[in-house]
Amino acid sequence: MKRFFRYTLEGNANLSGKKVNFANVVQFLFLKIKPFNSMKRYLKILILIFLSGAVLSHAVSQESDRVVKYTPDFRFTDGIYLNFDQVRTNKPIPKAKILTSTDYNDKEFFKKLFSGDKIYFYDAMGIRQEVDKNSIWGFSRNGILYIQIQGNFNRITFIGNICHFVADITSYDSRYYNSPYGYYDPYYSPYYYPYYSPYYYSPYSYRGYYSPYGYYSPYRNNMARNEMKQYLIEFESGKILEYDVQSAEILLMKDTELYEEFMRLPRKKRKELIFVYIRKFNEKNPLYLPVG
Repeated sequence: MKRFFRYTLEGNANLSGKKVNFANVVQFLFLKIKPFNSMKRYLKILILIFLSGAVLSHAVSQESDRVVKYTPDFRFTDGIYLNFDQVRTNKPIPKAKILTSTDYNDKEFFKKLFSGDKIYFYDAMGIRQEVDKNSIWGFSRNGILYIQIQGNFNRITFIGNICHFVADITSYDSRYYNSPYGYYDPYYSPYYYPYYSPYYYSPYSYRGYYSPYGYYSPYRNNMARNEMKQYLIEFESGKILEYDVQSAEILLMKDTELYEEFMRLPRKKRKELIFVYIRKFNEKNPLYLPVG
């Protein structure tokens, strides 16, 4: 009995990253244990199998909680990440729990899945759940993370305690967007009404304001434009920040030495070296993630 426990515990110390052959454990029980009679033999075997199963289960649990230092070879678990907490723990909603008619092996699985407005899946308790597509954080495909910004999914190309990615977003010209008339009016001010305009008074106008454009403008459709924009993610909190000097200064504060070195640079140089210092920060402060 003592020899078995010593064998099992010593084996448990080396279980990390290895496959344990349960048949070998059973074989050990039959070959190494000498029972006094037939009844005691079978009883002893059953008890030891139960105990060894508990030990192995604990070892597997420890293995699933094991964390490793992030490298470019790291692969996130494939599935849908409802929020950033699931990203930190590397525990998304797996494909197998998602309710969809799309083949799980389809190369365009996620594209087809997100073509609808709702996502349906089974939670850990086996209860059917649904979420709005626009509310999910992102997903992982082939171990690579994609984050949702304005309904589009963008690949996170640089991962660490500070992440970096580029997103295709729609922006609005504030001159057009804030004007109630749908076009750029150089006399418009949101802080004063009525405001000065050479067309302000006319006996033929509505409420004393005349405009040949009325409330329609052919320029209304030009208010929005697409552009590529850079972002940063603070991995500890999941907060998304714009890629600029101010954000870099905030994130680098956690490393006093790097922060002071960065702040000694002229502002123009700081702007040029944002990414260099983000890389330095991640090298000095590596990210550790759970193994999926």
